[in-house]
Amino acid sequence: MSTADWESKAIKLTGGRDRRLLHEWRTMERRLSSRNDIRFSPSKFNARQLPTEYLVDYRIKSICGVTNIERLNEENVENEPIFHTGYQMTITLPDNYPDIDGAPRFRFRTTDDSGQPIPHPWHPNIRFFGDYAGNVCLNMADTYTDLAWAVERVALYLRYELFKADEQPPYPEDLNVAKWIRLQALPNRWVYFDQDKQEGHTT
Repeated sequence: MSTADWESKAIKLTGGRDRRLLHEWRTMERRLSSRNDIRFSPSKFNARQLPTEYLVDYRIKSICGVTNIERLNEENVENEPIFHTGYQMTITLPDNYPDIDGAPRFRFRTTDDSGQPIPHPWHPNIRFFGDYAGNVCLNMADTYTDLAWAVERVALYLRYELFKADEQPPYPEDLNVAKWIRLQALPNRWVYFDQDKQEGHTT
């Protein structure tokens, strides 16, 4: 369903939250629908059929892990990047969104519908390890920052056009990946990859 389909039903908006949900949906359609590298679709709706969750499909080639991961960042052990194309991120809008304490949650899927592991991004601003694997740190400026901005920013993460790996506040989301960036990726220029001619291993 699109915003045009929704509006054709003449569903009455009942409050500020609904207006914001519709605004975000319209903005996502306007900003992202013409892109070839990003696809999105609402995956959950409220009682007025406005999206409260989205699934974003990034058709981008990026790093999804490293070789010898069990010996990550050990001295004299190289951890070359492994590449994969295609990642899925969910955007969840809590019941109190867009209140100041109702920030949207951005998280990459790490398993498929059957619970089997799937590739997820290896990036210092995206959690790779642990219970919160897939969690994305965006540092959105305020509650008025639109979702489309965040989706486009994550695309820059995947291309490594944006990353923060410094060991100082605000700290990277994944400190292990950040250390790999500093010790191995930057010296070897592994994060400056050509999307069409990438070196390294591919899944």
